[in-house]
Amino acid sequence: MARRRQAVTIKHVAADAGVSLQTVSRVVNKDTGVRPEMMSRVQASIDKLGYVPSIAAQRMGGSRSYLILALNDRERTIADWRARQGTDWFDQMMLGGMLTCAEHGYRLIVELVDTHSDHIERELLAAIAALQPDGVILTPPHSGNPLIINLLAAHGISFARIGSLTEGPGIRLIMDDARAARIATEHLLELGHTRIGFIAGPAEYELSGWRVDGWRSAMEAAGVANADLLAVGDFSYASGRAAAEQLLALPTPPTAIIASNDQMTLATLELARTRNLAVPADLSLISFDDTPIIRLAHPPLTAIVQPIAEVTTQAVNRIIADLGAHPTSPTPITVPALLSLRSSTARPREFRGR
Repeated sequence: MARRRQAVTIKHVAADAGVSLQTVSRVVNKDTGVRPEMMSRVQASIDKLGYVPSIAAQRMGGSRSYLILALNDRERTIADWRARQGTDWFDQMMLGGMLTCAEHGYRLIVELVDTHSDHIERELLAAIAALQPDGVILTPPHSGNPLIINLLAAHGISFARIGSLTEGPGIRLIMDDARAARIATEHLLELGHTRIGFIAGPAEYELSGWRVDGWRSAMEAAGVANADLLAVGDFSYASGRAAAEQLLALPTPPTAIIASNDQMTLATLELARTRNLAVPADLSLISFDDTPIIRLAHPPLTAIVQPIAEVTTQAVNRIIADLGAHPTSPTPITVPALLSLRSSTARPREFRGR
């Protein structure tokens, strides 16, 4: 039987270079206080032995944990997993966060936390004590939760807040949801639609209000009435169907609908089919998120593409660059979303042939 190859440890590097464990740790941690010749000597041993620094070795320096903690909504994430509906937002967040952390020698750890829990403070303090993260990424709705924001600030932890404009500490990053909803609405207005319904997300998400604001501002700028064209869901399929039923039951139903996430848009598409409404001939649809199922739907759906991976990349870079400074961002960092045109929007029937 072949012998298992012994892993190279920091002790092997120290012995080969003839230095202390602390010196190797300082080199691994890129401590600027190490003399250049000593840095070269230890690095030569690292390269020769093929040593890969572990988090434990990096922590020997005592100043950093080389961990960044991302907090995601527990209830919604688990519900999506159990329903096997896909979690593209979560996946894209992981893509940007993990790859960027790796570039800096960091690891991304994800914890699911329920914002509504009575034990949220205890859960957060337990995670912080166990992991001692160098920074934290807050995703909606946690990014706007004052309890979480103030707790992290009180413990001197650098953190980034995605999708929140709530005043307070932390690096704020947004995708300009108001602009995204506005350009989606303007696209439909340019096609000739005036009855444009909007299905909003839950109020606990700040971005839900921003999207309503963007839709409404575009409608008002075009001089189009919109008082009866707003319905509200909670990002679930069932709520999207109920909201779409509300809009399509109007005396003068919309000829186009924008829904605030893909599940609610898919529910609207299915309802249209049950009512023998062709998309886009009878009803144009635009979604937010742009998950794979939206692109593979029939017809492929026009959607707002959210740059979640890029936002998380910037969050990680800012946390690491400003480590120890506990930065805030008076002006939010904006990574704009885009509108991807596909086959689910067209001119309304009364405009065809003109």
